[in-house]
Amino acid sequence: MKTSDFDYHLPDELIAQTPLKDRSSSRLMVLDREGRIQKHDVFANLTDHLVKGDVLVFNDTKVLPARLIGLKKETNATIEVLLLKDEGHDMWETLVKPARRIHVGTVVTFGDGVLDAECVALGEEGIRKLKFRYQGIFLEVLDRLGEMPLPPYIHEHLDDKDRYQTVYAKESGSAAAPTAGLHFTPELLERLKAKGVELEFLTLHVGLGTFRPVVVDDVSTHKMHAEYYRLEDATAQRLQAAKDEGRKIVAVGTTTTRTLETILRDHGRFVEAGGWTDIFIYPGFVFRAIDGLITNFHLPKSTLVMLVAALASKTAVLHAYAEAVKEKYRFFSFGDAMLFLPPR
Repeated sequence: MKTSDFDYHLPDELIAQTPLKDRSSSRLMVLDREGRIQKHDVFANLTDHLVKGDVLVFNDTKVLPARLIGLKKETNATIEVLLLKDEGHDMWETLVKPARRIHVGTVVTFGDGVLDAECVALGEEGIRKLKFRYQGIFLEVLDRLGEMPLPPYIHEHLDDKDRYQTVYAKESGSAAAPTAGLHFTPELLERLKAKGVELEFLTLHVGLGTFRPVVVDDVSTHKMHAEYYRLEDATAQRLQAAKDEGRKIVAVGTTTTRTLETILRDHGRFVEAGGWTDIFIYPGFVFRAIDGLITNFHLPKSTLVMLVAALASKTAVLHAYAEAVKEKYRFFSFGDAMLFLPPR
């Protein structure tokens, strides 16, 4: 299986640069589990496609303003730092640009010296381990100095930081938003609950995997970057009860999917669990946790397209993407959504 098998043509004008004013007014392509298109709808009508007893599972991670622009202390060269993983004691794994300027011992300053960081270790492909120094509370300093880490294909300035957060974001630590969740509003969540749809939450902090393209030709040789996840005991018990009763579990996003499938892979059932997962889902994968999926339209040749193709089929998913291009759906983080219905 080749990475090029998951390529498709996308006109640049279909890449959504800004979020819609109303989150739930985005379009929704409704498909069956085999990837056959059933309907073109709007996201606000999600309640029409789920039934009482269905379980929607969300990722409640909260995006850090993790993009910092600083100056190299010796030369005043501009350095961009993206925080990826909190390793404790003010040590962070980061992605640095241009990485060639940052060596062990290099110091970068931010915000007129309010914050600085020293490089203490080098990694591959732009990864640097930095030790931060500051006065006060780190997250408060970061909130003042940091920017939302928007993906590189978004060129417009985001005026409202909250538009790159889900309305239910709770657990800080993510380097990117779980974008399938951006379509939900408090009103839509209430309507889903009123219909009898169960809403459950877990946490996966999105890390480097989101920013790293697949560069190998053979899909099976790609290595995912590990990301932290957590599923609480009470939630796990409710999910297992739903599974035992034959009710359908619909994941909101690929990050939720990867967390749930990690737990079923490792434990055989839903249990309290946490740690690091580098699970890579591509065609041939046997899903054990989820029955349906809500997801955005993803980048060509990305691990996310591969995950969706594993759920339905590569042929069906690429056909649906071609139809989305034809119908001028909006793509990627601020774009429209797909719903793969669970089998009834």
